[in-house]
Amino acid sequence: MASPFSVWPTRPRGGRIPFAFLDDIHLRFVRTYGRGVHSAQAYGMNDEFSRVLSQQMEYYSNDPNADRMNRLKGEMNQVVRNVMIENIDKVLERGDRLELLVDKTANMQGNTFRFRKQARRFRNTTWWRNVKLMIALIILLLVVVYVVLAFVCHGLTLPTCL
Repeated sequence: MASPFSVWPTRPRGGRIPFAFLDDIHLRFVRTYGRGVHSAQAYGMNDEFSRVLSQQMEYYSNDPNADRMNRLKGEMNQVVRNVMIENIDKVLERGDRLELLVDKTANMQGNTFRFRKQARRFRNTTWWRNVKLMIALIILLLVVVYVVLAFVCHGLTLPTCL
C-alpha cells in the first residue's frame, strides 16, 4: 500500500530524494523557460541553468530539510517528545497533589484525635457542672422545705410537728 505522503507511490524505497530533486528541477526549468524550450538549441540553456542545477544538487545532497518525509518524521518525533514531556509533567504534578492530599489527610486525622479528646473533656466538664448544679438545687430545695416546716411547726427544732 502506498504512503499518503509520497508523490510516486510505486517508486522503490530510498528513492525519495532523487525523485524529489528531479521533480524540483523540472518545475524550476518549466517555470524559468516555459514554452521557449521547444525552440531552444541543444545545450543552449546549459550555461544559464547549470548554476540552478549545482545549487539544487548541493541542497538535496547536504540539507536534511530536502527530504520532506524525513523532515516530517523529525517533526512528528518532536511533537511526540513534547506530548510525552507534557504528560510526564502532568503525572508529576498529580503526584505532588496526591502528596499534598496525603499530608492534609494526616493533619485531619491528628485534628480529629484532638477534637475527640477536647469533646470528651468538655462533655465530662459539663456533666460535672450539671451534677454540682443538681446537688446545689437539691440542697436548696431541702433548705426551703426545712424553712417552711420550721415556720409551720413554730421553731427550728420543729417542736410541734414531731
